[in-house]
Amino acid sequence: MSAFTWPPDSSAPAGVASSPQGDRPTASAQVPAAVLVPLFLAGEQHEPHVVLTRRRPDLRRHAGEISFPGGRQDAEDTNLSDTALREAEEEIGLPREQATLLGELPTTSTFATRYTIHPFVAQIPAGIAWQLSPKEVDAVLELPLTEVSAGASRVPIERRGITFETDAYVVEEHTIWGATARILATLFEQLAPATQGRLALTSAP
Repeated sequence: MSAFTWPPDSSAPAGVASSPQGDRPTASAQVPAAVLVPLFLAGEQHEPHVVLTRRRPDLRRHAGEISFPGGRQDAEDTNLSDTALREAEEEIGLPREQATLLGELPTTSTFATRYTIHPFVAQIPAGIAWQLSPKEVDAVLELPLTEVSAGASRVPIERRGITFETDAYVVEEHTIWGATARILATLFEQLAPATQGRLALTSAP
């Protein structure tokens, strides 16, 4: 379970569209989940890149959508950061020992699927040979953060017969929206410039 994008949260922050249905599950109904936000530095300028997944186009839910690797907490997970690392390993073959956790971003919720998503940011090495889960993942996207940020836009989205306009990031043929876009917006606010090949969050201790 790696996509948390439908529909936009009714309590989304300013500038992010609300759900067309207009209501929201209670906090007690929310299910804890976690995603990993993998970042790496590439090139002579050590430009930050983000790693995202594109779900298979033939899936019953969230087909073809772009998200971070992640899912709901399993009983064997020690904590939610362990959930994020496990899901990234299962979905894209990211060895957890190669992910250095930098911190956690604020949570975001989904409407229809009733998840409270805990995003954990990690720095990883460049050049990892991805191993995609054949059941879920169609492709791994490695996108420069500058290009993602420059692609901020408002786009029409059609889901379940409902068309609505929402904030998104458009990079070439890729449209990133929903919870994934909200997580990216928070990342841009809290990611500090790279220093000596290392990334950091401004909110991290």
